[in-house]
This record gives sequence, C-alpha cells and structure tokens, in this order.
Amino acid sequence: MTNYVEKFLKKITERKAVVAVVGLGYVGLPLALSFAEVGFQVLGLDVDDDKIKKIARRESYIGHISKDRLKAASGLFSATSDFGLAGEADAIIICVPTPLTKNREPDLSFVEGTLRSLLDYLKPGQLLSLESTTYPGTTEEVLRPPIEAKGLTIGEDFFLVYSPEREDPANPDFQTQTIPKVLGGSTESSARVGLALYSQVVAKMVPVSSTRAAELTKLLENIYRAVNIGLVNELKLVAESMDLDIHEVIKAAATKPFGYTPFYPGPGIGGHCIPIDPFYLTWKARAYGLHTRFIELAGEINARMPNHVFQKISSALNDRGKPLKGSRVLLLGMAYKKNVEDMRESPSLEVLKLLLEAGSVVDYNDPHVPALPRTRRWAFELKSIEMTAENLATYDAVVLLTEHRAFDKAFILKNSSLIIDTRGGFPSGPGVIRA
Repeated sequence: MTNYVEKFLKKITERKAVVAVVGLGYVGLPLALSFAEVGFQVLGLDVDDDKIKKIARRESYIGHISKDRLKAASGLFSATSDFGLAGEADAIIICVPTPLTKNREPDLSFVEGTLRSLLDYLKPGQLLSLESTTYPGTTEEVLRPPIEAKGLTIGEDFFLVYSPEREDPANPDFQTQTIPKVLGGSTESSARVGLALYSQVVAKMVPVSSTRAAELTKLLENIYRAVNIGLVNELKLVAESMDLDIHEVIKAAATKPFGYTPFYPGPGIGGHCIPIDPFYLTWKARAYGLHTRFIELAGEINARMPNHVFQKISSALNDRGKPLKGSRVLLLGMAYKKNVEDMRESPSLEVLKLLLEAGSVVDYNDPHVPALPRTRRWAFELKSIEMTAENLATYDAVVLLTEHRAFDKAFILKNSSLIIDTRGGFPSGPGVIRA
C-alpha cells in the first residue's frame, strides 16, 4: 500500500500526474481548467461531441468561462469521448448529473453508466473521486463493489474518495480555487491521496471522517437553502395577504447584525441542486424508517410558486378587463438565476407552460438565452425577442422572473403598462404588482 501511496504523492508533487475529468459541464470544465492552470496534464471525457468539438476549437459554451482561459490551457487540456484513455490517468474525477426520476427518486444512471464505461480501464495506483451530489452511501454502495469485484483493493492498490462540488456559476467572488473543499475517503490512505490531489488547486481542504459524511455535507448545504427559500416564499404569501411588501420586511430584518441571514422569495427554485438534492436525502431517510416532513414541506411550497405567479398574472390581467386567453405576455429572464445561461430546472419554464396552456401569447427576453434549448422536460421553440420601447408597449403584462444585471429596469418601467415583479426588482408603485 505504501508503495502506491508514495508513488501517487510523488507524481502530484512533481506535477507528473494525469488528471481525467468526466463530465465537462458547469462543474467539470472549470475544475479541469483549474488543474491545467497549475501544470497538470488534463484529459476531459464527455459523451457530448459538441462540447468536445468546441473545446478543440477553444470555444466556450459556458458564459463565465472565457475563450482566453480555454486558449491558455490548450497545451495541457484536451477533451475526448474515448473513455479508454482513462487508463492513462492517475486520477479520475466524476462530475456527471444526478437528477431525479419521474417519481422523484434518485437517478444514478449517469454515475453508474460512467463507472461502467471506466471499469475496464481502471488499474492499480489510480484515484477515483466522485463529485456528483448524491445520498449518503453512494460511494461505498454503488462505486466500491464493482471496483473491488475487478480485483482492486480500495486503500491498498486503488483509492476512492467523495468530494462534492461547490460551484456557484457567474459568482465573481468565488472560484474553484477559493472555495473550501470537503473530502471524505473510503479509507485513510484514500483520503490522504485525495487531499494531496485537490490541495494543488484548492486553497483550503476540509477533510471529514468518511465518504458518507462528505455526501451528507453537500446535501445539508443545499437543503439549508431549499428550506429557507421555502420559508421566505411562504412568508411572501402571508405578507401579500396582509398587503405588506415582503422585500421591505427582508431589507429591514437584514439590518440585524446577528442571528439572521436574509433569503429572498421568487417564482420558484431552479438549478441542478436546490430543487433536486433534498429528495436524495428524503429517499434515503425512508430506508431508516424516517419521514423528513420539514424538508418535503419546503419542497412542496417551492414547487407551488410558479403556479402562484401564474395566478397573480391572471388576476392582474382580469382586474384590467383582460382574460388570459389571447393576452400578450412578455417574460423577462428564463435562466434559473441571474447573469447566467443555465436553464436547468428553471421555474420560468413552468410559468411559460402554464401561460401557453391558458391560451396566452407569450414571448421572452433573456440576454443570456438567445433561444430556449431542449431539455429532458421541455421543448419550446421560442427565441428571445428584442427589447425595444415599441415591443414593450405591445404587451398586456411584462413579468420579471430572473433579475439579470443587463435588464434596464428604468427603461422597462417607463415603457410597460403592467409589470408583474417576482423578484422585488422594481420600485413599488402604479403599474407594478409584486408576485
């Protein structure tokens, strides 16, 4: 065992280790570039040939990853769909999606499929790290048995860790290198080599006692957000019924210098993490005879918010003598969060669907999403319309769903007859309705 550990550590120290990153999305691509930027040879693996071609041309398909950054890494970073090349790697990092099934249960098909694609090429002395968010026990129950069935012994001639991603796309204050990174190993030696690898690109490592502890850490982070967003979304409904502005209340509460962290309401929750991750824990908890009522209630509240927005639009139009059917509605912001192009689980898509089903004529504007992409759930054929005074004047209602920095809110306010504001982005006043 010592021989394999020391060999791995020596390769890391001398920057001779080859790092393979599987899944070149919002997590995998910046991670791969981070390793290349400190001198490691990096191999990107992905089944999406379009991504492979763009990387070869040094074209970015993620808004906050610049073309210059890809060009700078060109000598050390390459991408391929040939998983057989994983056999040349010393460390393999899995960054693939972990969605939910139609029954809202964990879907590990991407993780399991990736492992099957890699299994024939795993060899003694390698490290395998899983970064995909998942339930406690995945690393030990799903990854470890097939690896050991191949004849490799975890902790002796093969190393296995779980180190959850903590990316916040388009947040200029935090990058891969500056976000503390949690890591748990299947064995003590696995943790040792995993910490040595990641410490080359991350300023602060946070070791925990096991892969299961690391897996639960990631879920706790996202459940904390989901529950607090659910709470403030419910408080928004209460405030509305009392004719109070929840955004004014939050702003006032946030002046307290202790014991309070502000969270903000919206049209629902989106992204790959917050709408999905809590259900990984609720599913696993049932195996222990536990019902996570608090977590599930927050999920239900958040899931109802797009319908609440839809009802507010309907009510606002009705008050003006206009039925939903035939009314022209412009949606502002289709990405799930501001200043990114990420459409995963965006509540804006649910609001769009409800309006179309009601017979409304719907357009959208999003400077980050020129055309709505096909997803597992949606297939809308719409393109972002131009934001002009003439265009704005033709809509019966303009709905702010995602508060992108690029939106000129003074211009929108001046040229719109009715604004439905789900983010508190516009000042209260005539023609502005909070939702």
